[in-house]
Amino acid sequence: MATNLEGAALGPPFQMLFDYMIRIPVEKGLVFKEEFEDIRTRLEALDPMIKEIVKSNMVLDRPKSVTIDFALVMEQGSKLVSDCWEVRKWYYAYKWPGCTTKLQKLRKSLDRLLTILGAQTALDTTKIRIKLDEMDARRSSRAEISNGLVPRQVEVELEGGWEVPQVPDFTVGLDKPLNDLKVELLKGDRSVLVVTAPGGCGKTTLAKKLCLDADIRERFKGNTMFVKVSKTPNLNHIVQELYQYNGRKMPFLQDEEGAFMWLERLLREIGQSPMLLVLDDVWSESATLIEKFSFNIPGYKILVTSRFKFPKFEPAYELEVLNDSDAMKLFCHYAFLDGGSPNIRDDLVKEVVQRCKRFPLALKLIGSSLSGERREIWQRELKKWSKDSSVLKSKTELLRCLQSSLDVLGEKDPVLKECFLDLGSFPEDRRIPATALIDIWTELNGLEEDDASSNIFCLKKWNLANVVITRKDVDEEDDYYSEYFVTQHDMLRELAIHQSERVAEGQKKRLIVELTGNKLPEWRKEHKDQTFNVNLVAISTDGSFSSEWCDIKLPEAKVLVLNFQTKNYALPGFVKNMTELKVLIITNYGFFAAELGDFQLLGSLTKLTRIRLERISIPCLRQTSIVLKKLQKLSLFMCELGHAFSSIKISEVLPNLVEINIDYCDDLVELPAGLCDLIKLKKLSITHCHNMCALPEEIGNLDNLEVLRLRSCIDLERLPDSISKLTRLTFLDISDCFSIRNLPEQIGELQSLTNLNMKNCSRLLELPPSVLDLKELKVVVCDEELKELWEFYLPIDANIELRSVKDEVNLNWLENHRS
Repeated sequence: MATNLEGAALGPPFQMLFDYMIRIPVEKGLVFKEEFEDIRTRLEALDPMIKEIVKSNMVLDRPKSVTIDFALVMEQGSKLVSDCWEVRKWYYAYKWPGCTTKLQKLRKSLDRLLTILGAQTALDTTKIRIKLDEMDARRSSRAEISNGLVPRQVEVELEGGWEVPQVPDFTVGLDKPLNDLKVELLKGDRSVLVVTAPGGCGKTTLAKKLCLDADIRERFKGNTMFVKVSKTPNLNHIVQELYQYNGRKMPFLQDEEGAFMWLERLLREIGQSPMLLVLDDVWSESATLIEKFSFNIPGYKILVTSRFKFPKFEPAYELEVLNDSDAMKLFCHYAFLDGGSPNIRDDLVKEVVQRCKRFPLALKLIGSSLSGERREIWQRELKKWSKDSSVLKSKTELLRCLQSSLDVLGEKDPVLKECFLDLGSFPEDRRIPATALIDIWTELNGLEEDDASSNIFCLKKWNLANVVITRKDVDEEDDYYSEYFVTQHDMLRELAIHQSERVAEGQKKRLIVELTGNKLPEWRKEHKDQTFNVNLVAISTDGSFSSEWCDIKLPEAKVLVLNFQTKNYALPGFVKNMTELKVLIITNYGFFAAELGDFQLLGSLTKLTRIRLERISIPCLRQTSIVLKKLQKLSLFMCELGHAFSSIKISEVLPNLVEINIDYCDDLVELPAGLCDLIKLKKLSITHCHNMCALPEEIGNLDNLEVLRLRSCIDLERLPDSISKLTRLTFLDISDCFSIRNLPEQIGELQSLTNLNMKNCSRLLELPPSVLDLKELKVVVCDEELKELWEFYLPIDANIELRSVKDEVNLNWLENHRS
């Protein structure tokens, strides 16, 4: 276990080097002035953090030997700087090369230390909070949040996802198990409780209800954490999320041993009162994870849900299937949501419930599929089920039972069924971005974007998926789905994959590959140059994948989905031969942005129209020399842009770009002016980029721009005057742009503007008179204060809807955003 001696060991040597560098006159360093200035800059950045480490007994998340290594570097650095400063022109010829190399090594060591301490993250977070505190003080006319805290809607954006998820509105059969587990948690002496049952029986719902129970909440004082473990858990990611959720600085983790060390340290710090940790959906492969989470901390208890039994933690609580009465209630709730179906006899309902074997997931899905159907459809479905089939005997038979409900969907809406099967392209227990699905369905099924987005909610209606909305204004209708996500039950995902694989070899539409470690697919052993005539390819790899890619041929693939967890990731070599590819979706499920190698392979994809990248460090496009002439939509989510668009003429690399979405990209400070040369651009969305402070004046060159979103860009202080040239702009969103003080004087020249969202623009205290010239303006979304301002300017007969939004936190958004 690391101790505070590590921080103390580093302090004095650093201070010696820091003091020396501050004292010496750098301008007299005739030979190494540039190197000295670089080193001084890094030392000035490190100084406050080193002092904080020593002052607060913090430790570095590195072995003691590494800390000592840093101390030695500091000591040697002091002598090195002294020697190099003495070098003079008359004899630098033989000494200069050696000094230069050593100074560069010292600079790299300081860079490494800066990375470990997470300097940039800490400074960014502090900057945001200071700015929000500053703004909150100016909002005196509004109801302030108690104790002077920053506005909660922004504070939550900085938090992680261990909050207890919502419980479904309707549940049955959980009262007894809920009471049984309460007694064990409140009075029992067992530190680990395991709830076990087959998938789809309601284990997770039971755990959620238990966490939200009044007695449990009183006992644990809200000190409850809920985490999805899934089949291939990423421990480092879990620990980092837990630190973020508890408002602490995230440690840099190299391995699982270090992760558990930091986890125990945190749990002991927050374990002053009783604490409940829920590990949801633990698979048999992760049995050791339960042991590693079991620390000897007073009042600390763990609740585990799993499809499997763990002998070391017996006896487990076995969640039983529903009794006949509860099974009937659950089925009827979903089958008769609208009050009933024509000519459905009670005995027919009972027979269907009996075929479902009282299995909750089957009751819910089959009930939903039969809702509103005629008696003949019910009877036909009953004939399809074998008398001996049971949803409880095995996973295969459960899938077979669920297949029946999917067949009904296929008869009603074959395209919607195909959309459901595409959900299997994403890893288990991961939120699926709605925008990714919209991109897939638009190109793969030939749908319009509004039809593709509506299919998300159709799947929800069929209980084949859930929709999670993380935005505050969940009722706002603006056709922007960056903060919409789709989730699905694990068993439903298996159903989608099973259905995709069960068709005849020549008729397969999807190739879904999940690789664990370096284990390649079985078919790779038999056919090294395998050809797959499929439309969609999805490949998921875990954090230990490092193998070379299979050399497969995909001549007809239109969609490629790549899911990974490693810090460095190279595009598969076979990508360059996917000549029909239209959609590329790359998602890094690690905690930090990943370097993407072989990016230049995209240059050979002449039909590529949509790219979506998540948590990717975008390489410099000048170095890749790619040109994507057909690309129409580019979406970047939580990416690092760096110098991606520097030193290139963007209009030549992306000449036909129509839509750009940039979300949660923290290193975006100023929008590259070259993007304003994209004359075909119609939609530009930049949201939650907290550090973006300026838009280029050239934005007025975007003659065809119709939609401009700048949501939650809290550092943005003004809109360029040239925005008035955007005569085709119909939608402008500057909501949550707290720093904007004024609108452009000539904003009235936006003759096509119909919708303006300006809620939470707290510093905007007046409107320019030209707003009266916005003849096409129909809807303005704003706060009460701005509504009064608009009413003052507008004539009584103005045909403009002023939608007033209260400055309060939407509780559904609050919970979803933490999940």
